[in-house]
Amino acid sequence: MIYGAECWPTKKKHTNKINVAEMRMLRWMCGYTRKDRMRNEYIRKKVGVAPIEDKLRESRLRWFGHLNRRPIEAPVRKIELLDFAHVQRGRGRPKKTWQETIRNDLSYLNLDKNLVTDRAQWKQRIHVADPT
Repeated sequence: MIYGAECWPTKKKHTNKINVAEMRMLRWMCGYTRKDRMRNEYIRKKVGVAPIEDKLRESRLRWFGHLNRRPIEAPVRKIELLDFAHVQRGRGRPKKTWQETIRNDLSYLNLDKNLVTDRAQWKQRIHVADPT
């Protein structure tokens, strides 16, 4: 369901829709319906699954770490250096960017961008343990 989520600049409505779909699947697995009025936290604990928002954040930060450990000459890193200042944008609020999403994820987990070079430490800090 979250295949390729590393590259999504997810908005709250996207995360909410994925969360709703996941909870429907978890309820179905447990044999509960919405009429049973079981709380999401109870179902997550019973199944032993971490919240999907945390898993999305973990996958984005894992990809971010992978990108930043690549040499600057790598084609995937050259995209960061592209300058879109000359592109005329449409009216209204600017679209949410992947860099903005990563910045929010880093501040949420209180991480520094320079920690990426220490791979073991980075993996430990971004990992979301399933509550089993």
